[in-house]
Amino acid sequence: MDTTKPRLGRGLDALLGTMGTNEAGLAATATVNLDRIQNNPFQPRKRFDDDELLQLASSIKEHGVLQPVVVRVQSDGHYQLIAGERRVRAAQVAGLTAVPVHVVDFNDQQTHEAALVENIQRSDLNAIEKAQGFRDYITRFGISTEQLATKLGMDRTTISNLLGLLNLAAEVQDAVRLGQISLGHAKVLKGIPNHPRQIELCKETILKNLSVHALDLLVKTVKPEVPAARPAKVAPEKTAHVQSVENELRQRLSVRVEIQVKAKEKGQIVLGFDTNDDFERILEALRK
Repeated sequence: MDTTKPRLGRGLDALLGTMGTNEAGLAATATVNLDRIQNNPFQPRKRFDDDELLQLASSIKEHGVLQPVVVRVQSDGHYQLIAGERRVRAAQVAGLTAVPVHVVDFNDQQTHEAALVENIQRSDLNAIEKAQGFRDYITRFGISTEQLATKLGMDRTTISNLLGLLNLAAEVQDAVRLGQISLGHAKVLKGIPNHPRQIELCKETILKNLSVHALDLLVKTVKPEVPAARPAKVAPEKTAHVQSVENELRQRLSVRVEIQVKAKEKGQIVLGFDTNDDFERILEALRK
């Protein structure tokens, strides 16, 4: 393994120490109005605990923002947030109009990496958000699970298991996000190929407050008959042109993009979004 490349698992400080510095080797610092700071589209965290934000806001009222947030300069003169969204949100709650920032010269990949690094080792970042962050990075920059594991200093199996959670029914994923079921419950439900059955057992787990062991026993002892699936139609393979268009749209929109080819000259383009900001950005791009 090439030891000259930074391993993201070492933390955000290590990443900042190897990228985005100016000619003097030091990143610039400044104070910037909050209305000039835009959210990071690569942020894996989608939910922020209101109580935690209130506690942080109270601390900021008394002591100020002690650690600058990390930003990069946009072409329109505004700033894009790279790390520190909790501090920005709490500063807004505290009534601040400006915050100290640490300005770095990051490209899109470095910005995405920094967002992963800031959140990956936080215990309160739920498994689904981590998995989505991994998948978005892998899709956007075309690397393998093993390469990402090397970058993050994590075991490849751990990343693969988390990515597998994204195959769960959407309702089950929501239950993980909201903390209604644990990662252990989700791993058990992941082994059930039938989505309606997953949802049924998820609801039963929440209603009866089942432990992971109890859910596992329930899954093993009650095996409903699953009707034979109809043979799936084989979709035409994507051409190199279609794949290049997919990659171009992903880079332009910063969201998940899939071109589904149904038949010759037929198909659909699927755009995925996880936040209202993503949705508004897609709409803006389509209206141009």
